[in-house]
Amino acid sequence: MKAPSSIKSLDRTRFLVRNLLRGFLWLIAILTAYVLAKRYLNFDIAEWMGPLYDQPVTIFSIFFGSEVIFGIIPPEFFMLWSLRHGDLTLYVQNVVLLAVLSYTAGVIGYFVGAYFNSTPMYRLIKRRFLGKAEKHFNRFGGFLVVVAALTPLPFSGICMLMGAVKYELRNFLWLSLTRFIRFSLYAFILWESHII
Repeated sequence: MKAPSSIKSLDRTRFLVRNLLRGFLWLIAILTAYVLAKRYLNFDIAEWMGPLYDQPVTIFSIFFGSEVIFGIIPPEFFMLWSLRHGDLTLYVQNVVLLAVLSYTAGVIGYFVGAYFNSTPMYRLIKRRFLGKAEKHFNRFGGFLVVVAALTPLPFSGICMLMGAVKYELRNFLWLSLTRFIRFSLYAFILWESHII
């Protein structure tokens, strides 16, 4: 019979791997659609985005708003936009800014959860969006932040939950840094697919 700690570790690993696979499947779907559209349909991201294409402040503002509100628009779409000039240095700068904005949105989510957890609005959000996440928190604790940072789980929503349950801020800030790993890995994969 396995020890309880090894069962818990196996459970955490399965949870992480399952969500990572979900994230990579989503990324593969986006990449496949992007590469096929570019190659066979003469897809032009500038034409598709219209007047927003050359307005970085607007794009970054939309991304930040999306990240604060549970990551409504996947970050990968903004990384695709960052490929627009085909300049690696500019691409890296844009992705770093996206990662910083995403991390900041998570920290804001933490404080929203910490300070508004007794309001009717938060109870509505919890009932509608965070109920399942709270069950995961009860199973995995702070590890849930790492999984949300690396996978398609709603990072900002999980951060809000961490604030609401008064998870230690310092540990939360450290664990949230794994968000940069996701952005780095996905940015690398998107860049490589772009130059194909």
